[in-house]
Amino acid sequence: MPTSRSLPAGKLARRLTLAAVVGLLVFSRLPIGVAQKPKPDGAELMPVARFITLKSPITDDSIAWVRRTGLELQDRAVREKRKAYLVLEFTPGNSQFHHVFGLADFLTSAALSNVTTVAWIPETVTGFNVVPALACNEIVMHPDAQLGDIGRGKALEPDQQAVVRAMVAKRRNRKVNEAVAQALMDPQATLVQLSVEPDAGTTEKRVVDQQEAERLLNTALVIKDRVTLKESGALGLFSGTTARNHDILVMQTVESRRELADVYGLPLETLREQRSPGTAEQVSLIEVRGEIEPVLESFLKRQIDRVIERGSKTIIFEIDSPGGFLWESRDMAMTIADLDERDIRTIAYIPDMALSGAAIIALGCDEIYMQPTAKIGDAGPIEIREGGQFERADEKVLSFLLEVMEELAERKGRPKAVAMAMADKEMAVFKVTHKTRGTVWYMTEDELHEAGDEWIKGRQVPESRDSLLLTLDGKRAHELKIAEQPVTDFAELKERVGIPLDVTPMKIGRTWIDSLVFLLNHGFVTGLLFFIGIICIYLELHFMTGLLGIVSAVCFALFFWSKVLGGTAGWLEVVLFMLGIACLAMEIFVIPGFGVFGVSGGLLIFAALIMASQTFGNLEPSRDFDQATETLKTLSASIVAVVVIAMILSRFLPRIPLFNEMFLTPPGMHEAATSDAPRLKHSLTHPGAELIGERGRTVTVLRPAGKAQVDNRLLDVVSDGPFIAEGSEIEVVHVTGNRVVVRQIV
Repeated sequence: MPTSRSLPAGKLARRLTLAAVVGLLVFSRLPIGVAQKPKPDGAELMPVARFITLKSPITDDSIAWVRRTGLELQDRAVREKRKAYLVLEFTPGNSQFHHVFGLADFLTSAALSNVTTVAWIPETVTGFNVVPALACNEIVMHPDAQLGDIGRGKALEPDQQAVVRAMVAKRRNRKVNEAVAQALMDPQATLVQLSVEPDAGTTEKRVVDQQEAERLLNTALVIKDRVTLKESGALGLFSGTTARNHDILVMQTVESRRELADVYGLPLETLREQRSPGTAEQVSLIEVRGEIEPVLESFLKRQIDRVIERGSKTIIFEIDSPGGFLWESRDMAMTIADLDERDIRTIAYIPDMALSGAAIIALGCDEIYMQPTAKIGDAGPIEIREGGQFERADEKVLSFLLEVMEELAERKGRPKAVAMAMADKEMAVFKVTHKTRGTVWYMTEDELHEAGDEWIKGRQVPESRDSLLLTLDGKRAHELKIAEQPVTDFAELKERVGIPLDVTPMKIGRTWIDSLVFLLNHGFVTGLLFFIGIICIYLELHFMTGLLGIVSAVCFALFFWSKVLGGTAGWLEVVLFMLGIACLAMEIFVIPGFGVFGVSGGLLIFAALIMASQTFGNLEPSRDFDQATETLKTLSASIVAVVVIAMILSRFLPRIPLFNEMFLTPPGMHEAATSDAPRLKHSLTHPGAELIGERGRTVTVLRPAGKAQVDNRLLDVVSDGPFIAEGSEIEVVHVTGNRVVVRQIV
């Protein structure tokens, strides 16, 4: 038999190493099956989450909805090896116990072993709706919201209490034990927190009922402190702040859904509202382009009303605008912000820029998505002075704008400091970190001072230095929590906001009426309407065909119609205009000669046209003045053009064969003075001419109009100069139609 001999240890190690290397080389050439894509070191996939608002009462449909969503999350979490969160927002109200138990039973089952369930309590919740909240892994509350009092002032039935205790015993939520649950179910229960020393040098807190507290007191356990959290007879109702301070019920306290997303490291879009099954959601797209001014504001409001009437629950505003007027921008932003009260989701999509007033409008939306190079901000108020010079607006205008920016940011869960810094270049913004939660936010010095020592002050945001208005690109806007993560195009936006690829948002463009309104509100077209309307009145007085009067009425009707739809006019302006027309008619046909109705009518018409062409009451007085000046220029230019054309027409039209027969001329005017043909008497062709030179006496004081006795006739007369006292002797100097002009004989 061959004999064996042992190798030295060093040689043996070298041979084993060589064999291992050869084996690895050979093995590396063998087929391995499905190749695994390597992950970067330390890389972790983004968690997946779903958000559901459970409106009261909770029903079988609600449970089925949560079950379907939860199982989808469970499957995805296992398949993609990602963290999964199911966030349930509980609302005030009450439900049947068997329904809340069915939901709680599912939430505590093994079917959701890979899903973290989070109960979000933004406002006070009592009654049976509390039960499924206790079944979640974690509870997050608004600091001022309250949770508890399951029996609404009464103790639950014994069998119901047993069900809740059994559910809590599964300890899905480490902040809720049987003692806490009993305190929420029974007003007579007492809840005590003890600080004990199980071992020398270690301290822990235990939340127990009265019976357990007494038992522990009778043991050798060292109890350093005792705090009664709930007295017997008191309602088991705890606010978010109280629960957090005593380390019961809640994991975190936050003030908004955005903070909730930050706590769990979730993109905000993952916490968007999930529609219940069977509700077909329509998505509409509205473009916001060009200068923000009254006509565009009115147009956008009409567009919003149209899409709501069509049943849209999501509206995307594609904004590409350098800004515009402050008041219209503010109104538009508030209109959009108020849509959340109608359960309508609003999304701002900024492919290029949303500056000045356009940035204000974007801040009114629930979500903002920008392309990486797009810009938002630079919303400081300015005024255009004479000569086209831009100047910073008054402090009262800036103060108003800051209030608007603060309100919009607060309503939509964005940092108020960042939004306000877009309008005030003197405002410094700092990055801050919450001491206990570790969340990052952005505040001003004043906000930090008001918050006390709750936040840790960090470095100043670079964009808020050097007295510049804050302007951000897509990436930076996301970092400062103004916008969501940037998107490269509209297709990615659809994917991010959850619009199926086969669904095309319904684009709401201009109708022919909208286009006509924009056209008629153009300055040149407005002046043209003035000109045509006035010149047609002049021609109607000569031709008396009726057609020209209709054309004039149509012109003024189009003017007021376009201004009403354009947002600068209302019924007041229309009424003033009609009243002015009525006064002129009174002056011409009913009470000629006095001038009161004529002057009043002219002023009313003039005021109506000015008021209909602009909005008043703006914070920028110069804007009111500038708009009024432009309207006056347009109206004056139209009147001058009418006067020139009227002079030309009055000179040449009577000589044109086609038109000279259409002019109304007094009888006998066509006959030559030397003609032997029969002619009407001069007194018939010139009524009142026989009064010229006649004398009489005034019956009333002429101021300058009044009554006088002339040739045994009582006449309405007008003084040609100063007032004439009653009983004075006068002489008729001029007669035109029914207008008799007299002078005093001294």
